[in-house]
Amino acid sequence: MKLTNKAKVAPSSSHELQNPSIYDVAINTIDGTPIALNTFKGKKLLFVNVASECGFTKQYKELQTLSDTYGDKLVVIGSPCNQFGQQEPGEASQIQEFCSLNFGVTFLLTEKLAVKGPKQHPLYEWLTNKSLNGKKSSSVKWNFQKYLVDDKGQFIDYYFSITKPLSTKITKHL
Repeated sequence: MKLTNKAKVAPSSSHELQNPSIYDVAINTIDGTPIALNTFKGKKLLFVNVASECGFTKQYKELQTLSDTYGDKLVVIGSPCNQFGQQEPGEASQIQEFCSLNFGVTFLLTEKLAVKGPKQHPLYEWLTNKSLNGKKSSSVKWNFQKYLVDDKGQFIDYYFSITKPLSTKITKHL
């Protein structure tokens, strides 16, 4: 099942809402290879919209440390986005090279995507919409906003850009 911007939540026969799973979202790596999010069942997922020319770009280093430290139970997934101040103008190869050379990034990077607006990617539609994630609605305010999902694919919470990746607000869940 691929969620679309028109995804609806239909009531089940028991009159409860049936929310699509995060594992149903179709997304690709930065080089275009499909990512099967269901292969990460059993690990928590931290989704972060990233940008190379942002004041928060130095968070790449802490995201990598988080990935290295908690990699047995957490998958960090960075999604390049150019919607905030045009701070991610590069092409996929430029983004990948920048992250690798400047911050040693080895965690998963997705294709560049929209995290808000009419072209919002289904991943961020799920992350920001209570009717899909079952917990709360939000809007992405800036680059490096973080969304945490548990090891069963259930939404935990989101954190604004000022929350550092190694903050206890995040690590207490790991």
